[in-house]
Amino acid sequence: MRVPAHSVCTAIRDDIVAGVHERGSRLTEELLARRYGVSRVPVREALRTLEAEGFVVTRRHAGACVAEPTEREAADLLEIRLLLEPLGAARAAQRRTEAHLKVLRGLVRLGQERARRGTSEDLRSLGGWFHETLTQASGSPPLIATLTQLRHKIAWMYVVDAPSGPVELWAEHGAIVDAVARGDSERARALTAQHTERSAAAHRLRLPAARERTESVRTSQHRVNTASPQN
Repeated sequence: MRVPAHSVCTAIRDDIVAGVHERGSRLTEELLARRYGVSRVPVREALRTLEAEGFVVTRRHAGACVAEPTEREAADLLEIRLLLEPLGAARAAQRRTEAHLKVLRGLVRLGQERARRGTSEDLRSLGGWFHETLTQASGSPPLIATLTQLRHKIAWMYVVDAPSGPVELWAEHGAIVDAVARGDSERARALTAQHTERSAAAHRLRLPAARERTESVRTSQHRVNTASPQN
């Protein structure tokens, strides 16, 4: 049975985001086909899609490689999200269905409960599910596709610290849902803009693996060299 290229694309993208394929590393069709148990045809198609998305680049004499985004490109992603997330919430207030509201309210209840109990292990995944559902409620396929790709890239480039006030964070989610339920697109837009701007502060640039190792060694050496001599 032929494996669809989009399934291979998802698998490769997930591994890039997780750091399995490090930035700058080569992506050969033969090795990828062997890793994912497919032929080279869907791998080739997947690499074209990932290149269009910005996860892969083609280099002369090297072929397909994992992209190496700059710090400016990473900063641009957060700024673009700050523009698009509020737009998605405003559209959701106009186009959401009762099914969307039911899921959003359920996520808010669960998130608030976990936040109050201090059980924050799965709050991040709940938050991701909340924002994905809110985007789906926008009813705009181009916006959904753009924000989905944007979230993948942000997860690839940034480490997100645990929120300092999870109860307040989920109260913000609840207020957004209330605005969406009332059909108040302007309030939904404004609340989501504030929420997105606040969450951006918790993002720390993820260093490439090689650079992380260098920084770790440098810090370790610094600690050894600056230690007080024993008398």
